[in-house]
Amino acid sequence: MIIIGEKINGSIPIVAKAIAERDSEFIKERARIQAAANATFIDCCASVPEAEEVETLKWMIDCIQEVTDLPISVDSPSPAVLAEVFSYCKRPGLINSVSMEGDKIDNIFPLIADTEWNVIALCSDDTGIPKTAEDRLRVFNNIMAKAKEYGIKPSRIYIDPLVEMLCTSEDGIAMNVEVISTVRKQYPDIHIVAAVSNISFNLPMRKYVNLGFTVLAMNAGLDSGILDPTNRDMLGLIYATEALLGQDDYCMEYIGAYRDGLFSKPEAK
Repeated sequence: MIIIGEKINGSIPIVAKAIAERDSEFIKERARIQAAANATFIDCCASVPEAEEVETLKWMIDCIQEVTDLPISVDSPSPAVLAEVFSYCKRPGLINSVSMEGDKIDNIFPLIADTEWNVIALCSDDTGIPKTAEDRLRVFNNIMAKAKEYGIKPSRIYIDPLVEMLCTSEDGIAMNVEVISTVRKQYPDIHIVAAVSNISFNLPMRKYVNLGFTVLAMNAGLDSGILDPTNRDMLGLIYATEALLGQDDYCMEYIGAYRDGLFSKPEAK
């Protein structure tokens, strides 16, 4: 599974404090521990006013790149900020994110078309977040038409079906499963990503809901997650689910991750 480490995000109070105080060691340590936990990308989100965002993201990217060569997921709601910052990274990473809202895609897709950058695309448009699987798939089809127009292969796109709070859903994750499985059938090479913890907002013992969602979503075709790679329970579950789905020949990845201590309990000191 492709893991986008979520721990450097200004929406987290302790991270916001470090950003405000320009505590570079804090940001570096969060990058180090996610790299050590085998994250694929390090997400970098400032969550500051847009006027401060470019300078702040460049500082955060510098901190991350000082301690790891992992590609960065440059995270901002502003296409103008993304357009200015993404080329500051030393190696191609992940643009997070675009959608069919306004001209976001038409601003970002031309910039990355002839590069090796990948992009997260949300299944939303000017009407907001669609309420049905049918409407989310309609937005998805529009995204793919734009991708074809700009020559961006499906393998460079991470489709986000937009996971919302379980506690406000009348049918569990049925809509997400329908969107994920349909996208996977139509485009076997595309990536499908979810912000896993969104599912459990406002619920007690959130980790159990997150774990259950991850298994079911992976079974439907999810291959990427924005999550905490240092969460041993989650890592163990991901490796086990991949093995159960036949995505890990002879369980070698599962065994290797256990031996490397990615999800085994640390030895007592």
